[in-house]
Amino acid sequence: MSTKKTNPEAGTNSLSPSLQPTPVANRRLAQGALSRTRLIAAARALFEKDGYANTSTEALLLATGLTRGALYHHFRDKKDLFVAVCEAVHIDLSSAIEKAADTQGSPRQQLIAGAMAWIDAISQPGPRQVLLIDGPSVLRAETWARLDERHGYQQLRTVLSEILSPEGELSGLEIDASTSAINGAINELAQWLARHPADAFPDARDAAMAALRRVCNSVLTSSQGA
Repeated sequence: MSTKKTNPEAGTNSLSPSLQPTPVANRRLAQGALSRTRLIAAARALFEKDGYANTSTEALLLATGLTRGALYHHFRDKKDLFVAVCEAVHIDLSSAIEKAADTQGSPRQQLIAGAMAWIDAISQPGPRQVLLIDGPSVLRAETWARLDERHGYQQLRTVLSEILSPEGELSGLEIDASTSAINGAINELAQWLARHPADAFPDARDAAMAALRRVCNSVLTSSQGA
Protein backbone atom coordinates (compact mmCIF):
# COMPACT_ATOMS: atom_id res chain seq x y z
CA MET A 1 0.00 0.00 0.00
CA SER A 2 1.36 3.40 -0.93
CA THR A 3 2.02 5.91 1.82
CA LYS A 4 2.52 8.83 -0.56
CA LYS A 5 0.50 11.86 0.49
CA THR A 6 -1.77 13.54 -1.99
CA ASN A 7 -2.55 17.20 -2.36
CA PRO A 8 -6.27 17.68 -1.68
CA GLU A 9 -6.22 20.85 -3.72
CA ALA A 10 -4.87 19.11 -6.82
CA GLY A 11 -7.26 18.55 -9.71
CA THR A 12 -8.28 15.12 -10.89
CA ASN A 13 -6.32 15.57 -14.13
CA SER A 14 -2.60 15.44 -13.34
CA LEU A 15 -1.47 16.45 -16.83
CA SER A 16 -0.33 20.00 -17.31
CA PRO A 17 -2.10 22.00 -20.04
CA SER A 18 0.93 21.58 -22.29
CA LEU A 19 0.59 17.79 -22.06
CA GLN A 20 -3.14 17.63 -22.75
CA PRO A 21 -4.10 15.93 -26.05
CA THR A 22 -4.65 18.54 -28.74
CA PRO A 23 -7.49 18.47 -31.29
CA VAL A 24 -4.88 17.63 -33.94
CA ALA A 25 -3.58 14.72 -31.86
CA ASN A 26 -7.10 13.46 -31.26
CA ARG A 27 -7.85 13.68 -34.97
CA ARG A 28 -4.71 11.71 -35.79
CA LEU A 29 -5.69 9.03 -33.29
CA ALA A 30 -9.14 8.77 -34.84
CA GLN A 31 -7.68 8.56 -38.34
CA GLY A 32 -5.24 5.90 -37.19
CA ALA A 33 -8.03 3.85 -35.65
CA LEU A 34 -10.04 4.17 -38.87
CA SER A 35 -7.08 3.03 -40.97
CA ARG A 36 -6.59 0.03 -38.71
CA THR A 37 -10.26 -0.89 -38.94
CA ARG A 38 -10.15 -0.62 -42.74
CA LEU A 39 -7.09 -2.83 -42.89
CA ILE A 40 -8.67 -5.53 -40.73
CA ALA A 41 -11.93 -5.48 -42.71
CA ALA A 42 -10.13 -5.65 -46.06
CA ALA A 43 -7.77 -8.36 -44.86
CA ARG A 44 -10.64 -10.38 -43.46
CA ALA A 45 -12.47 -10.31 -46.80
CA LEU A 46 -9.35 -11.45 -48.63
CA PHE A 47 -8.28 -14.07 -46.09
CA GLU A 48 -11.79 -15.52 -46.03
CA LYS A 49 -12.03 -15.62 -49.81
CA ASP A 50 -8.51 -16.55 -50.92
CA GLY A 51 -6.84 -17.88 -47.79
CA TYR A 52 -3.78 -16.60 -45.97
CA ALA A 53 -1.14 -18.01 -48.33
CA ASN A 54 -2.82 -16.62 -51.45
CA THR A 55 -3.30 -13.12 -50.04
CA SER A 56 -0.35 -10.87 -50.80
CA THR A 57 0.60 -7.65 -49.08
CA GLU A 58 0.08 -5.88 -52.39
CA ALA A 59 -3.49 -7.17 -52.56
CA LEU A 60 -4.14 -5.81 -49.08
CA LEU A 61 -2.78 -2.38 -50.00
CA LEU A 62 -4.79 -2.32 -53.20
CA ALA A 63 -7.99 -3.25 -51.37
CA THR A 64 -7.58 -0.52 -48.75
CA GLY A 65 -5.87 2.22 -50.71
CA LEU A 66 -3.36 2.55 -47.87
CA THR A 67 0.40 2.75 -48.18
CA ARG A 68 2.86 0.09 -47.11
CA GLY A 69 4.01 2.47 -44.39
CA ALA A 70 0.47 2.68 -43.02
CA LEU A 71 0.23 -1.10 -42.97
CA TYR A 72 3.46 -1.53 -41.03
CA HIS A 73 2.54 1.32 -38.72
CA HIS A 74 -0.36 -0.76 -37.38
CA PHE A 75 0.95 -4.32 -37.84
CA ARG A 76 4.42 -5.85 -37.76
CA ASP A 77 3.71 -8.09 -40.73
CA LYS A 78 0.99 -10.06 -42.49
CA LYS A 79 0.84 -12.62 -39.70
CA ASP A 80 0.24 -9.89 -37.12
CA LEU A 81 -2.63 -8.61 -39.27
CA PHE A 82 -3.96 -12.17 -39.55
CA VAL A 83 -4.11 -12.41 -35.75
CA ALA A 84 -6.26 -9.26 -35.69
CA VAL A 85 -8.55 -10.81 -38.30
CA CYS A 86 -8.87 -13.98 -36.21
CA GLU A 87 -9.85 -11.80 -33.24
CA ALA A 88 -12.52 -10.07 -35.33
CA VAL A 89 -13.98 -13.37 -36.56
CA HIS A 90 -13.94 -14.76 -33.02
CA ILE A 91 -15.82 -11.70 -31.74
CA ASP A 92 -18.54 -12.15 -34.37
CA LEU A 93 -18.88 -15.83 -33.53
CA SER A 94 -19.03 -15.06 -29.82
CA SER A 95 -21.92 -12.69 -30.51
CA ALA A 96 -23.72 -15.46 -32.40
CA ILE A 97 -23.22 -17.79 -29.45
CA GLU A 98 -24.61 -15.26 -26.98
CA LYS A 99 -27.60 -14.48 -29.18
CA ALA A 100 -28.51 -18.15 -29.53
CA ALA A 101 -27.95 -18.93 -25.85
CA ASP A 102 -30.06 -15.99 -24.70
CA THR A 103 -33.14 -17.58 -26.30
CA GLN A 104 -32.87 -20.61 -24.01
CA GLY A 105 -33.89 -21.11 -20.40
CA SER A 106 -31.64 -23.60 -18.64
CA PRO A 107 -27.81 -23.61 -18.76
CA ARG A 108 -27.93 -27.02 -20.47
CA GLN A 109 -30.18 -25.66 -23.23
CA GLN A 110 -27.94 -22.60 -23.53
CA LEU A 111 -24.92 -24.86 -23.94
CA ILE A 112 -26.46 -26.83 -26.80
CA ALA A 113 -27.89 -23.76 -28.55
CA GLY A 114 -24.65 -21.79 -28.26
CA ALA A 115 -22.53 -24.70 -29.43
CA MET A 116 -24.70 -25.29 -32.49
CA ALA A 117 -24.67 -21.57 -33.30
CA TRP A 118 -20.87 -21.67 -33.26
CA ILE A 119 -20.80 -24.79 -35.42
CA ASP A 120 -23.23 -23.25 -37.91
CA ALA A 121 -21.22 -20.03 -38.10
CA ILE A 122 -17.77 -21.54 -38.38
CA SER A 123 -18.94 -24.10 -40.93
CA GLN A 124 -19.44 -21.24 -43.39
CA PRO A 125 -16.61 -20.93 -45.94
CA GLY A 126 -15.15 -17.62 -44.71
CA PRO A 127 -14.87 -18.22 -40.96
CA ARG A 128 -13.89 -21.83 -41.59
CA GLN A 129 -11.01 -20.73 -43.83
CA VAL A 130 -9.69 -18.30 -41.24
CA LEU A 131 -10.22 -20.17 -37.98
CA LEU A 132 -10.17 -23.85 -38.85
CA ILE A 133 -7.92 -24.08 -41.90
CA ASP A 134 -5.42 -21.21 -41.79
CA GLY A 135 -5.46 -20.41 -38.08
CA PRO A 136 -3.85 -23.61 -36.74
CA SER A 137 -1.27 -23.73 -39.54
CA VAL A 138 -0.30 -20.04 -39.62
CA LEU A 139 -0.15 -19.41 -35.88
CA ARG A 140 1.90 -21.24 -33.29
CA ALA A 141 -0.03 -23.65 -31.12
CA GLU A 142 0.18 -21.45 -28.02
CA THR A 143 -0.98 -18.35 -29.91
CA TRP A 144 -3.90 -20.26 -31.36
CA ALA A 145 -4.80 -21.69 -27.94
CA ARG A 146 -4.80 -18.22 -26.37
CA LEU A 147 -7.11 -16.90 -29.07
CA ASP A 148 -9.54 -19.75 -28.58
CA GLU A 149 -9.39 -19.42 -24.80
CA ARG A 150 -10.21 -15.70 -24.84
CA HIS A 151 -13.37 -16.24 -26.85
CA GLY A 152 -15.62 -19.27 -27.30
CA TYR A 153 -13.73 -21.42 -24.80
CA GLN A 154 -14.37 -19.02 -21.94
CA GLN A 155 -18.06 -18.77 -22.82
CA LEU A 156 -18.27 -22.56 -22.83
CA ARG A 157 -16.39 -22.86 -19.54
CA THR A 158 -18.71 -20.38 -17.83
CA VAL A 159 -21.81 -22.34 -18.82
CA LEU A 160 -20.26 -25.68 -17.88
CA SER A 161 -19.25 -24.34 -14.50
CA GLU A 162 -22.86 -23.32 -13.85
CA ILE A 163 -24.09 -26.78 -14.84
CA LEU A 164 -21.46 -29.04 -13.31
CA SER A 165 -20.42 -27.08 -10.26
CA PRO A 166 -23.07 -24.56 -9.16
CA GLU A 167 -21.80 -24.67 -5.57
CA GLY A 168 -18.12 -24.99 -6.46
CA GLU A 169 -18.03 -28.74 -5.95
CA LEU A 170 -15.53 -29.38 -8.73
CA SER A 171 -12.00 -28.09 -9.02
CA GLY A 172 -10.92 -25.69 -11.71
CA LEU A 173 -8.95 -28.49 -13.37
CA GLU A 174 -12.06 -30.68 -13.56
CA ILE A 175 -14.06 -27.86 -15.13
CA ASP A 176 -11.23 -27.18 -17.59
CA ALA A 177 -11.01 -30.85 -18.56
CA SER A 178 -14.75 -31.04 -19.21
CA THR A 179 -14.63 -27.80 -21.20
CA SER A 180 -11.74 -29.11 -23.28
CA ALA A 181 -13.61 -32.34 -24.03
CA ILE A 182 -16.71 -30.56 -25.32
CA ASN A 183 -14.72 -27.85 -27.06
CA GLY A 184 -12.77 -30.47 -28.98
CA ALA A 185 -15.97 -32.22 -30.01
CA ILE A 186 -17.47 -28.93 -31.20
CA ASN A 187 -14.39 -28.15 -33.30
CA GLU A 188 -14.39 -31.61 -34.87
CA LEU A 189 -18.13 -31.45 -35.59
CA ALA A 190 -17.64 -28.10 -37.30
CA GLN A 191 -14.95 -29.61 -39.53
CA TRP A 192 -17.15 -32.63 -40.23
CA LEU A 193 -20.17 -30.49 -41.06
CA ALA A 194 -18.08 -28.35 -43.41
CA ARG A 195 -17.15 -31.53 -45.29
CA HIS A 196 -20.84 -32.47 -45.53
CA PRO A 197 -22.57 -29.45 -47.09
CA ALA A 198 -26.34 -29.24 -46.83
CA ASP A 199 -26.92 -29.44 -50.58
CA ALA A 200 -25.24 -32.86 -50.74
CA PHE A 201 -26.06 -34.06 -47.22
CA PRO A 202 -29.40 -32.53 -46.15
CA ASP A 203 -29.46 -34.52 -42.90
CA ALA A 204 -25.92 -33.66 -41.84
CA ARG A 205 -26.84 -30.83 -39.48
CA ASP A 206 -29.38 -32.99 -37.64
CA ALA A 207 -26.74 -35.69 -37.29
CA ALA A 208 -24.26 -33.17 -35.93
CA MET A 209 -26.85 -31.87 -33.46
CA ALA A 210 -27.61 -35.41 -32.26
CA ALA A 211 -23.91 -36.18 -31.85
CA LEU A 212 -23.38 -32.93 -29.94
CA ARG A 213 -26.22 -33.76 -27.57
CA ARG A 214 -24.75 -37.19 -26.90
CA VAL A 215 -21.31 -35.76 -26.17
CA CYS A 216 -22.72 -33.06 -23.89
CA ASN A 217 -24.94 -35.53 -22.06
CA SER A 218 -22.00 -37.85 -21.43
CA VAL A 219 -19.95 -35.02 -19.93
CA LEU A 220 -22.86 -33.62 -17.95
CA THR A 221 -23.91 -36.87 -16.30
CA SER A 222 -22.47 -35.73 -12.99
CA SER A 223 -24.45 -32.50 -13.07
CA GLN A 224 -26.92 -32.05 -10.27
CA GLY A 225 -30.40 -31.03 -11.35
CA ALA A 226 -29.48 -30.38 -15.00
